[in-house]
Amino acid sequence: MPKAPEQCGTWIRRFHPAPDSGVRLVCLPHAGGSASFYFPLSRALTPAVDVLAVQYPGRQDRRHEPNIDSVPELADRIFEVIRHLDDRPLALFGHSMGAGLAYEVALRMQDAGLPAPVRLFASGRRAPSRDRDERLHLGSDEQLVAEVRKLGGSHAALLDDPEILETIMPAIRSDYRAAEKYRYTPGQKLTCPVTVLTGDSDPRVSIDEAAAWEEHTTGLTELQVFPGGHFFLADQSARVSGLLADRLARRDADTRHEARI
Repeated sequence: MPKAPEQCGTWIRRFHPAPDSGVRLVCLPHAGGSASFYFPLSRALTPAVDVLAVQYPGRQDRRHEPNIDSVPELADRIFEVIRHLDDRPLALFGHSMGAGLAYEVALRMQDAGLPAPVRLFASGRRAPSRDRDERLHLGSDEQLVAEVRKLGGSHAALLDDPEILETIMPAIRSDYRAAEKYRYTPGQKLTCPVTVLTGDSDPRVSIDEAAAWEEHTTGLTELQVFPGGHFFLADQSARVSGLLADRLARRDADTRHEARI
């Protein structure tokens, strides 16, 4: 039986219900991020798109729950939550660590014989096959904080408050551990189209690493390059939401192209 988003417990936030929309978009946050990161995107896409944001354990109202420091385990848990949301076509959007999670969730949908996502939006993350030897999760709190400050993002300003920093550091470290230890399984490919979004000055993702997402699907792939760094989403929010709205509105007319905005 189909499950309503409100029945997904603590995992799903639905900021702007869109019961009459023709498509649903499930959004997965970056390392250390929370569902509220997607509030502006939800507001921009309603009522055409029913936006659901995933809330990982260990943050905000789930701060007393244990963090999950494994991408495969987190993907398993998210898949079990959303697999019954099948009353309309579903797309996945993930930023940074969330893009890798979205990829793994999409694979689980395929393996279970469910309809593939109508599209995967992979933002701010190199292709799963493009590894880097990163070990920030083994570093000191000071090193992690310096990295978060360098990348910017919605929670960078919170690092100046010692009490807030103490609260969010466990989730940040856990997520970095999950992202840095993740290794994809060769041979697995998606069947859905993939739209890759990246910033032209992102220190964590080169254009070649972003373009390599085409190796991970038999569907069509497009690369959209925006001005900005790792959190180009914040500065380019109108363009990003416009792109998503367009691709979801014409999801049956897939094209393969590369564009620089």
